Amino acid sequence: MRICFVSDTWSPDINGVAHTLGHLSRELTARHITLQLVRPRPDNGSRAEGIDDELQVSGFHLPGYQAIKIGLPAGRALARLWQARRPDAVYIATEGPLGWSALRQARRLGLPVASGFHTNFDHYASDYGVGWLEGSVTAVLRHFHNRTGATLVPTAAQVRALSAKGFANVQVMSRGIDARHFSPDKRDATLRESWGAVEHQPVALHVGRMASEKNLDLLVESVEAMQQVQPDLVTVLVGDGPLRDNLQRRLPNAIFTGFINRESLARHYASADIFVFPSCSETYGNVVAEAMASSLGVVAFDHAAASELITSGEQGLTVPVGDEAAFIEQAVSLCQHPASYAQLGRLARQRVAATGWDRITDDFMRILLSLKETSDDAANALRL
Repeated sequence: MRICFVSDTWSPDINGVAHTLGHLSRELTARHITLQLVRPRPDNGSRAEGIDDELQVSGFHLPGYQAIKIGLPAGRALARLWQARRPDAVYIATEGPLGWSALRQARRLGLPVASGFHTNFDHYASDYGVGWLEGSVTAVLRHFHNRTGATLVPTAAQVRALSAKGFANVQVMSRGIDARHFSPDKRDATLRESWGAVEHQPVALHVGRMASEKNLDLLVESVEAMQQVQPDLVTVLVGDGPLRDNLQRRLPNAIFTGFINRESLARHYASADIFVFPSCSETYGNVVAEAMASSLGVVAFDHAAASELITSGEQGLTVPVGDEAAFIEQAVSLCQHPASYAQLGRLARQRVAATGWDRITDDFMRILLSLKETSDDAANALRL
């Protein structure tokens, strides 16, 4: 079988889309499935590892998101590729100009297409001060996804939310976790010492892009409140983005690591104690599952991955979306009770440890094979 991925982002980009596609591609390669990739040409001219057939197209950087390139339409190049080496199914991961171009060509050639709803662009409209555009953004996304055979989302809650907005054929393809890589066994006393944390001193961690959509004002308020009741709390922030300088001014005692590699990230998770995650912009939030696999006590809103994976008070602490006072209260309470965050962390790891990417890939293949079967039946009916 040959599957074509169309995406504006791919490893080594650091974001949820690249993360998911990377795991899927590795699992599919292990199953001897031929992979095509269509993406914007990287600035360094590199080729993607593990890909049998890659088409790189022109693209441009978005202001403030220099790490990601947006692909330009490439209808003719896509037609040549797919006429020469026709895929059995196409998965369009991003809804930019390249994604629209791929959708038009796939429909013209009669290729089965699934799309991924990886990013809440409609939610971002409010985060960036143009909330009046939210309805228009939703309409454009709905038009795009409803022209594909299936729209894949990571949670059942998102199926319900998108279906209520008129999206059709929405199906769950959840997310996995590599619990061997993200593990409490990678706790590193030397790393903790570099943070100035002795053995039983609490460390609060946040991992994510430092941008407006991540609700970072609440992160600052939570850390400040935690430090008032637990003055020896060490705060570590992993990631980068346009708001990093602002955060460093507001949290002068916090440790800012910038972007770090995957191995170092696992050690950072395992060497912390509490994971503070105030964002509600994710469709899933892989970092929540990574923190849980690393046995951290998680504080988050009852949203996306946290909603799917955590029963509050058992595998972590969650609060209703929008209740910022309750979020701060839970974070403050947790940082004062080492036995509580240790117990939550143990149960959190038990909850996610068996959620491997092999099972997620099974779901992905089942959906694509169903679309292919429907497409083949339609083609046979036309020949008759």
